[in-house]
Amino acid sequence: MAFDSSSPSDASLSDPSASASRPAASGEPSHRPIAQPVPGTSVNAFVFERASQLSSHVARIIADVIEQRSVLGQRTVLGLVTGSTPADTYRELIRLHREEGLDFSRVVIFLLGEYVGLAPDSPQSHARWIADHLTDHVNIPRESVRVPNVAGTPAQLQASCRDYESAISEAGGLDLVVCGIGRNGHVAFNEPFSVRSSRTRLCTLDPVTRRAAANDFFGEENVPLQAVTVGLETILSADRLCVLALGEHKAAMVRAAFEGPATDRVPASFLQEHSMVEVFLDAPAAGELTGVATPWLLGKTEWTEDSIKRVVLWLCQQTGKALLKLSDDDFREHDLHQLLRHHGPAQRLAGRVFRLMMDTLEYHPAGREPRTCLCFSPHPDDDVISMGGTLIRLIEDGHRVHIAYMTSGNIAVFDHDAVRIADLVAEYNRLFGIDQSESLRVQQEVHQGLQGKRPGQPDVEALQKIKGLIRWSEARAAAFKVGCRDEDLHFLDLPFYRTGTVSKRPVGEEDVRIIVDLLRRVQPEVVFVAGDLADPHGTHRVCADAIFRAILVLEEAGDPLPEVLLYRGAWQEYAMHEIEIAVPLSPGDIELKRKAIFMHESQKDEALFPGSDPREFWERAEDRNRGTADGYNQLGLPEYFALEAFTRWNGQQI
Repeated sequence: MAFDSSSPSDASLSDPSASASRPAASGEPSHRPIAQPVPGTSVNAFVFERASQLSSHVARIIADVIEQRSVLGQRTVLGLVTGSTPADTYRELIRLHREEGLDFSRVVIFLLGEYVGLAPDSPQSHARWIADHLTDHVNIPRESVRVPNVAGTPAQLQASCRDYESAISEAGGLDLVVCGIGRNGHVAFNEPFSVRSSRTRLCTLDPVTRRAAANDFFGEENVPLQAVTVGLETILSADRLCVLALGEHKAAMVRAAFEGPATDRVPASFLQEHSMVEVFLDAPAAGELTGVATPWLLGKTEWTEDSIKRVVLWLCQQTGKALLKLSDDDFREHDLHQLLRHHGPAQRLAGRVFRLMMDTLEYHPAGREPRTCLCFSPHPDDDVISMGGTLIRLIEDGHRVHIAYMTSGNIAVFDHDAVRIADLVAEYNRLFGIDQSESLRVQQEVHQGLQGKRPGQPDVEALQKIKGLIRWSEARAAAFKVGCRDEDLHFLDLPFYRTGTVSKRPVGEEDVRIIVDLLRRVQPEVVFVAGDLADPHGTHRVCADAIFRAILVLEEAGDPLPEVLLYRGAWQEYAMHEIEIAVPLSPGDIELKRKAIFMHESQKDEALFPGSDPREFWERAEDRNRGTADGYNQLGLPEYFALEAFTRWNGQQI
């Protein structure tokens, strides 16, 4: 079967907004552009409403290049990176191969980097990753997938780097590079202060890069110190570059790379020198670009209620003034003459935003009449960490509150905690004469499973079950602490999570069906969903997508639909202009919330996947809640001890 010749033309691929005339996928309205160009950058940058749209679009670009070169009888030479950012793009390429006949038989892939010292079958190796996520699922010849050689002495590695560079040249150079941006601005493994003229070489990894990879290696101490990377000059020699960035944690570096000067401090900034570079962003990653964050600084702005709210709050930040203290001169001094002329004076504008912000303050987030509420918690502790105070308030208000724990969270438990439980149960059964043979067998399986276990290697089944049991017991204790009932706790253990490793399967129909069944059984009127796009695990994003797919199933079946409110996890807070509901918390609420978080003993003091923030989860939660309250106070709004913030789901997938 030939690849669908109706795929978008090269012109539409260069401009995602031009693809509005194409038939839309996944229920996307066909009359809307799938992306908007971002003004003010040094490159062609586009922001997508949904990450899934971005992934599909980039996959179409790759497919179009492959098809065009195949028609000419030519090979397509791709330079690819691995990781969570391009994963959905590669998944879409697999779909195009299986369903539309996209042919990879004339494709050559060069991976842009690999960790030094890892065996090709190591769970963390880029060679293993690209096989699992792309090449094992399409008809590309095995010998056409090239990975840097990372074994041998330093002299042998240097020789291998030269050979890899020669192989790229012999293949005719790279036709298309798909890459991302690291949190420190790296491209592939070209770390800060890499030389612009660099070629394939051995490099030392920056501490920021190693911390970012710590989850995959089950600890920063297990991350290799070195890697082999294709150099900046080699990447910039490609015919075309597609740069992808997802999530708020990339926003600052996206701005530095594409609104600042080209500098070796931010290696990704050199990409702006390429004549055929395109940057594809989701809304959070684009959040700090001038054309997105402060478009009024670039010229004429369409003043809507949302944009007025945003600019007035921004003006408070710039001037250090409360809302009702803003003057006409403040607007003029910040080049907001047009806004002042058409919607002023300052008193009217500030008063308008003051009322909007006052309306966000809500002591009764689900109303005063008893309702059924359902909080979806991606991990077993996200409920109390993220909205523990609101759970307390909902129960005090007489609502029936259900909590659905979507995953077991078993990979986030230390081995020694699981061993302690196995030993305790074995000794407990011996002490009380309870089925000692079986508990001793499990104890032995646990100890044997840990012998020679490498970081990131999946646990044996007994270990996985014990770790899941630890998280289950902690979640119940925390829920009881805020007042929930045992019969209202639901442990879904969604299949996508059951891999035993950091890498998860895509959400499938079984995951969605489990959520649909729960929604139909509980029939909630208000649903709380984790909308944390910067979750370093990625699980929050995946779980949210599964919930939204389930709600779409209900909508198509004509079932009643709940109100959906989004909360943030431990990593980020909503910007002030984004907050739609802010629930005031008293010192007593915060103290009870803290005690609930403390029930998660396996995550206390030291967590297996803490992210880059050294604070404990309870500290992050309290600092964030108090910080939100301080933000309201600085605007001249009522002063509260703490606030938990929410937004309403607008019907778009994350």
